Amino acid sequence: MTQDQVAQELGLNRAKVLRMLAAARMDGTVQIRVLSHQSNCVALERELEKRFKLERAIVVPVPKQAEQLPEIIGGVLGEYMTDILKENMTIGLGWGKTLSACLPAIPQQVDTHMSVVSLLGGLTRVNTFNPSEFAWRLGDRLAAEAYLIAAPVFAPDERTRDALLTHPGIREVFRRSENLDTAIVSVGDLSPGSTFNRYGLLERDEIISLQKAGAVGDILCRFIDADGEVVDHEVNRRVVAVDPRSLRTARKVVLASGGWHKYAAIKGAMKLLSPQVVVTDLEVAQQLLGE
Repeated sequence: MTQDQVAQELGLNRAKVLRMLAAARMDGTVQIRVLSHQSNCVALERELEKRFKLERAIVVPVPKQAEQLPEIIGGVLGEYMTDILKENMTIGLGWGKTLSACLPAIPQQVDTHMSVVSLLGGLTRVNTFNPSEFAWRLGDRLAAEAYLIAAPVFAPDERTRDALLTHPGIREVFRRSENLDTAIVSVGDLSPGSTFNRYGLLERDEIISLQKAGAVGDILCRFIDADGEVVDHEVNRRVVAVDPRSLRTARKVVLASGGWHKYAAIKGAMKLLSPQVVVTDLEVAQQLLGE
């Protein structure tokens, strides 16, 4: 039915019907999926699984508008997460635009007895994507208990960071991160359009210094080089976040990220995390296999 027909049937005006339908899509009550998968993406998935010994690879086509890629990958990630949800599981969460885009694809759950654990502190300057808010929103969607690191992700210095980590509540979050059923993370980069540059999360001279130290991107706000090594830099020594190297203890690690500008960071993350599941785009998949 058209929106006008729905409005007449229910005795509402068209604008209210439009708002209700939009809200239903946002909260996952209504989901629209185009069940078409390019054959070359499927072939790349099988090759990635074989080459990197993955449990699952999901490859999406590259959209004409590159800015839509995080939303597309996030939507596919949400569908995958819905398939693997089970009672009493504990999920560790990174952050970012890609991961936040998974929310509309996950139907509201009830009585799951799940737990979600935010793996990094929050931002003191927020626009759209805040680690704490994302973990809380996903926890609400999953009817799960949420454990948050109630501290800024970047402490002013190493000494302050060490002091924050002695807080009983923060220690509890770190303890729970050691026993994850699934860890879901993305990667960031240091390009001019990156979150760090766009929102001023780090000073420009800090970003330049990180690049000189070999950093190509971050996992959980810890900066890594193209070989997947955490770089020796003072910024990394004041991050209030779970060390991504410790995620290897999780029963399953899901890496969801795409975009040509993030390729070096994704390659490094593959080496550091050895994920069981990878969600990315066609161009990144081709380059990973090409190397």
